[in-house]
Amino acid sequence: MHGRCLAWTRQRLPLRPLSSLRPFHSYTPWLQNDRAPLRKQLKDAAKAARVAPAAGPTTARRDILDDWELTVGIEIHAQLNVSRKLFSPAITAPSATPNDQIAPFDIALPGSLPVLQPGVVLPALRAALALRCTVEPVSGFDRKHYFYHDQPAGYQITQYYYPFAKNGQVVLNAEDGLEEGRTLTVNIKQVQLEQDTARTQEDDANTALIDFNRCGQALVEIISLPDLHSPRDAAQYVRKIQSILYAVDSVTTGMEQGGLRADVNVSVRRRDAAAGPYAYSGVTGLGQRTEIKNLSTFKGIEDAIEAERDRQIRVLEQGGVVEGETRGWSMTTPNETKRLRGKEGEVDYRYMPDADIPPLYLSNDLISWVKKTLPPTESDLVHLLVNDYDLTFADASTLVQLDDGERLIFFQQVVDELIASSRFETTTRDHGKLVGNWVLHELGALLSSDGRHWDDNVVTSRTMADLIYRLKANEITGVSAKQILKLIYNGDKRSVPNIITQEDLRFFEMSSESYEGIAKDIIEKHPQHVRDIVEKGKIGKLQFLMGQMMRHPRKGDMRAPIAEQTLRRLILNDSEG
Repeated sequence: MHGRCLAWTRQRLPLRPLSSLRPFHSYTPWLQNDRAPLRKQLKDAAKAARVAPAAGPTTARRDILDDWELTVGIEIHAQLNVSRKLFSPAITAPSATPNDQIAPFDIALPGSLPVLQPGVVLPALRAALALRCTVEPVSGFDRKHYFYHDQPAGYQITQYYYPFAKNGQVVLNAEDGLEEGRTLTVNIKQVQLEQDTARTQEDDANTALIDFNRCGQALVEIISLPDLHSPRDAAQYVRKIQSILYAVDSVTTGMEQGGLRADVNVSVRRRDAAAGPYAYSGVTGLGQRTEIKNLSTFKGIEDAIEAERDRQIRVLEQGGVVEGETRGWSMTTPNETKRLRGKEGEVDYRYMPDADIPPLYLSNDLISWVKKTLPPTESDLVHLLVNDYDLTFADASTLVQLDDGERLIFFQQVVDELIASSRFETTTRDHGKLVGNWVLHELGALLSSDGRHWDDNVVTSRTMADLIYRLKANEITGVSAKQILKLIYNGDKRSVPNIITQEDLRFFEMSSESYEGIAKDIIEKHPQHVRDIVEKGKIGKLQFLMGQMMRHPRKGDMRAPIAEQTLRRLILNDSEG
């Protein structure tokens, strides 16, 4: 072990009494209130969604082979959102200094004993329930024995015989990057609490540097059944899991920041051959599996599975036999996996109950309360916006992911203002689509053109609601509304009614004769466009003429639909006559 690590073992490391610890690191006051405002729930879940955006729909299944079937099962290790380690009071905040966040138990000092930290219970419960698992009222801790320098005790504490939760399910669909109309259900065998290991850095061929800051941190391990059959689907599944864990505040960092890692089990078999002789948790007919450890990027998961699949196929096509083993993958050699060691079986780990840790008992009341107060996931938010606010799927997905949820809160505040100011009873569906267009596209275009961030936005929700209200009441046209929005966005402090009055933007219904006169003037100025429409059927050129009408000095008094109807009547009907 490196000298810097040994120096820590010589220091006196005080143990804090359990009563002195803050019980929960992740404290969200709105979880204590069943009547929490929807906008707060939307914001929290949308803020989580920014970290794990959907992969986007794919258009082809190029990773499915005709002659071979790939089968993948995944074990995800996610670092829980807690302030203390799983069995010690050492803090878990990020640190750039190695070995400055350890307690005696973390480095297996003689006489130190594990004490379950209560802060792990809530984030673990939120994770299990969000993954549709059945939470076990009694779970136990076991020792998984293996000898490696990142595990000072010679065993890792996990849950093998009596896990925290069982029988979950995650459903992937087009929102998660699958083809339109396709769904994929991945069954989760179990969710269990587990210690993390230390971090190892190879200094040279003979020296390994060990940082024990990570050792003992609380993980939730999510073990899937082998229900995945393509590298891309596997990566999308892990992305979906990360998104769910973020949304329910179970984790604070994801795969990109090192807070989530995946081990993948890969096997192949010929489609036209007899079923394979191997089975896993009731799934039979599989080929021999290998395990690829510690994958830390979504692209890495996809590439490593593809590389191992292709390697196994080559071995079998050459008459060889795939060996059960643990393999590694590196971004420096993305097209191949390398053998690390022979694959240990369950018997090799010599699992046994940890006599120093009592069982974990969870009351039904606690489980029910956590389930009832779970915040919505990204998928829940999108469906809510589509169904309750009449947004398109594209607009809803965009709104959920923008600006740490602040744009979503602004949107909902504008809708609430419109409902409150309406003379007749209205609902969110009556205003959602129009508000979504103005918040996302009109205001969004102004922000994008200037390169501004949402925090720089000077348009309040009340001002935006006032503008949209007057647009819906036909006091102004869409063109005038855009002009007013731009003035306010650029710092005009006048109210919407004052701008309408002082800039003479109030809409007065033009007579049909006025529309016709302006349209005839446009037609006379652009005879070639008219001939192309009439003689060659180039109806698209009608939009050019529409653009000319909407640039007329009286554009503030025009309704675009009426302007277009007038142009069509004059050009097409006159030509037929």
